[in-house]
Amino acid sequence: MYTIYHNPRCSKSRQTLALLEEAGVEPEIVLYLDTPPTKTALQSLLKKLGISARELLRKGEEAYKANGLNDKTLTDEALVEAMVAFPKLIERPIVVKGDEAILGRPPENVKALL
Repeated sequence: MYTIYHNPRCSKSRQTLALLEEAGVEPEIVLYLDTPPTKTALQSLLKKLGISARELLRKGEEAYKANGLNDKTLTDEALVEAMVAFPKLIERPIVVKGDEAILGRPPENVKALL
């Protein structure tokens, strides 16, 4: 079972979904901007990705600047809370298979999960 945290307006997200479908995978699609992950779900995703909250932040978003998220003293917990409040801050797409997850940037990264 695969899950993709997807934004259909994002070309990388669309390309990643297409790669999955071409491989015969019909993932569960989570439109995370419409249904943001909870704090617990996002922490679980970070663990599966093996990265810090800061590494999952989209630093070019207005919410990043407006909320002072470039402050290096902010904890992962504070950054996760910001991503829950402002889901546009979450880098995309994220593909999950069981206890593993990968960021589809570039989209070819997902081949490691296939």
